[in-house]
Amino acid sequence: MTAHPTSHTARTAGGPHRTALAAVCLGHFLVVLDVTAVTVALPVIGDALDASVTALQWVADGYTLVFAGLLPFSGGLADRIGARRVFLTGLALFTLASAGCAAACSAPLLVLARLVQGCGAALLLPASLALLRAMYAHRAARARAIGLWGAVSGLAAGAGPVLGGLLAQGLGWRAVFLVNLPVGAAGALLTLRCVPAPPGRSRGGLDLPAQSALAVSLAALVTALVEAGALGWTHPAVLGAAALCPAGTLVFLRLEGRARAPMLPLPLLTTPGLRPAVAIGALLNLGFYGLLFLAPLYFQRLHHYGVLRAGCALLPAVAVVAPGSALAGRVMARTGPRPPMAVGLGVGALGLLGWLLAGPATGYPALVAPMAAVGFGTALTMPAATLAATEAAAQDRAGAASAIFNTARQSGSALGVAVFGSLSADRLVTGLHISALIGATGFLAAAALAVRYGSGPSAAR
Repeated sequence: MTAHPTSHTARTAGGPHRTALAAVCLGHFLVVLDVTAVTVALPVIGDALDASVTALQWVADGYTLVFAGLLPFSGGLADRIGARRVFLTGLALFTLASAGCAAACSAPLLVLARLVQGCGAALLLPASLALLRAMYAHRAARARAIGLWGAVSGLAAGAGPVLGGLLAQGLGWRAVFLVNLPVGAAGALLTLRCVPAPPGRSRGGLDLPAQSALAVSLAALVTALVEAGALGWTHPAVLGAAALCPAGTLVFLRLEGRARAPMLPLPLLTTPGLRPAVAIGALLNLGFYGLLFLAPLYFQRLHHYGVLRAGCALLPAVAVVAPGSALAGRVMARTGPRPPMAVGLGVGALGLLGWLLAGPATGYPALVAPMAAVGFGTALTMPAATLAATEAAAQDRAGAASAIFNTARQSGSALGVAVFGSLSADRLVTGLHISALIGATGFLAAAALAVRYGSGPSAAR
């Protein structure tokens, strides 16, 4: 088989060949694996590099910040020059940056390498969804493919804490990043050989001034939230960052409104199916990834778990993600995305409220059911919200719609880590309880959106 597959070579009678789907899913696997594996290794990284809690927040949030900030650019780029080319570029950049993370000898250098990793992830993710949209023309097949895409994400989320703990304890924290190298190489090879290349369709330049304004706005918001925990809310740097965020947002909106080829086609946000999906994605990631950031700190610092034991302790939350995502794919093929979103968010909210039981005298069994509920609820919701977002736009705008949706998701992740980390910097248990209430409130608000505005099967294209 050549390195430039045609649609025929990448497809079978029922749709794209499984190897092509596997190649696309591998890229997403890497992005999610890196989040959960690094999260559980953060306390070990902090000890090895003498990093504060604030520095560890930047190790986690530096990645998601750049990820979120560049998603609009990369989504538009995928529409313009082709999703396969952008996917391969992102995969290569992510893999090389992983080697840089492993080589870092200080916290600032690790944060810098994580920023580059975020660039690669931002290129990779919307392109992967655009490839799925192009490969699967029929709604039922696309729903099942996105369900599998979500299940692979769940597998990465489930493997991440255990693999991260095992590698960090057995081989050192650098191995957590080195494991990305063979996976990235395999994904690139499979993509070159098996994934068809849909052409770029949109024309025009890339709106770099607007991209810069959005990046500044997101960076200012996360900086204010992260540094407030260490410096206080009245510190001039925190106040300055807080003021810069809305200013950057206003500049971004003004530039986008006047651009001939906008980076984010803002009229897409008037699409009924996209607006609730965007809000749901942000609220879901805020609660889920904020909890994944705090839980290892809770188990390691309050209950003195080792890094491997802390990783295994998260299994109830992440092991249910893969089967839950697969179930969501089957349900969506029959009912559309609204029912799994509403049910999943309700279950997840109950799980987050269960974390109010956490404390110095709380035994581990008391938290198993809450963790499983959060993980299973997230698994039901995310593929459904993803399907609603990708179906909200025509195929030649699939990259842009995916970028809007995933920008919201990653912004939610960054805010979850920043807010939950700031609340828990000095008082871990109190901060964890407040964070659980915030996350549960967000899940319930998202459930209300899913019930009121979510797309049913009739909305499908």
